[in-house]
Amino acid sequence: MDSLHSGGTIASIIINAIHRYADRPCLADDRLSWTYAEFGDALARAISVYKAHGLKPGEGVCALTSNRIDVLAATMGAIAMGLRYTPMHPLAAEPDQAFVVDDAEIAAIIVDPLAFEERGRRIAENAKSVRKVFSLGPMDGAIDLHAEGEKLGPAPLKDESDPDSLAYIAYTGGTTGRSKGVMHKQRGLVCAINHMLADWDWPDDIRFLAVTPISHAAGACLYPVFVRGGYVRLAQGFDPKAFCELIERDRITATLMVPTIIYVVLDHPARQEHDLSSLETIIYGASPMSPERLAEAIGVFGPVFQQLYGLTEAPNVVTSLRKVDHDLSKPERLASCGLPSLFVNVELFDPDMNPVEDGQPGEICVRGPLVMEGYWKRPEETEAAFKGGWFHTGDVAVRDKDGYLTIVDRAKDMIVTGGFNVYPREVEDALLAHPAVSGAAVIGAPDPKWGEQVLAFVV
Repeated sequence: MDSLHSGGTIASIIINAIHRYADRPCLADDRLSWTYAEFGDALARAISVYKAHGLKPGEGVCALTSNRIDVLAATMGAIAMGLRYTPMHPLAAEPDQAFVVDDAEIAAIIVDPLAFEERGRRIAENAKSVRKVFSLGPMDGAIDLHAEGEKLGPAPLKDESDPDSLAYIAYTGGTTGRSKGVMHKQRGLVCAINHMLADWDWPDDIRFLAVTPISHAAGACLYPVFVRGGYVRLAQGFDPKAFCELIERDRITATLMVPTIIYVVLDHPARQEHDLSSLETIIYGASPMSPERLAEAIGVFGPVFQQLYGLTEAPNVVTSLRKVDHDLSKPERLASCGLPSLFVNVELFDPDMNPVEDGQPGEICVRGPLVMEGYWKRPEETEAAFKGGWFHTGDVAVRDKDGYLTIVDRAKDMIVTGGFNVYPREVEDALLAHPAVSGAAVIGAPDPKWGEQVLAFVV
């Protein structure tokens, strides 16, 4: 790596934190707990194993695991030595995971044998490019990262990655067909991390609980915690009682929740049985939240909510609705996704790429250093996504006079009934305002008279 352009990598952030906060508690799950120094030792041992088995910078590595701290050492070790990493969603179907492995041309797969031994073996055996299978513990036919790392010892803990190399190929959810590999360079992801540090309201003492998969947004939230020398507690999925118990026992100060999880906690008796007063920051996002339920949550937890809006192609920080913006005296703002983040250009365009006026719906389009490099091996789709020199999110929003954006829906989800445009989000919010409704989803259904009718599913 050219020393004149060092820094600006994920590994440089992690290694700096390991040296700076060596004796502090760093990571814990249901089985293990590490200080920053112990995390660094595990990371360095993973590098030794990869090098001993012939992995080279630029090759692809993926991980099929649950939420456990040793996968963080395994994946960040891979990134530090210049491998490109592809996270795998643990809840995805096996054919989708197998497609990702083949499409990303993965050379090595890391498997959690406690959760995915048989599936990991099948995927590896049928993959075109996989040369090595590593496991987090004993697994037939795999290289045990723990045992092999103990035998080889730690490699020198240094950053061998390049700021302009591909760090991640992360796959979209595939709602419009096969998942697409989203390419991010080291430098772009570091920009996103800096955005999260600068634009979000973190506690002074960060003790972060991750209950959603660290393969996705929860994993991205860990980097700012490491920069600040915080503590991360990983949980194996979400259970409302266990969630509340962990917050009370570990004095958790920050967590990431999707709206569905917030609704469940609000409605569960465990919330009143445990002391949750340590929570200073609840980061939420991934889907729109009912303004009425958000107001209820603020009444329960206090002014601790911080909303993110982003997507795989522009992760986590396109806009931000900070704690101060969650103002109950301005209820209309609770539906907003906030203001554009620092160093991100955001504009709303009509289908002809004309900027729309305040109060008019337009597609959210983004420019900035955190935006993806493009779709892996899909030049035509990349070109379409960057029409007019902006990345097109597919989300439709309106902007108020103060610059706050409110997403009304996905462009593809708009219902046209009798010549009128209806956004499902608006109908869902109206339904959720009723005290007898705890959940609602609205879609368009064929109708012989109106073209489409509005169809609601209600809990």
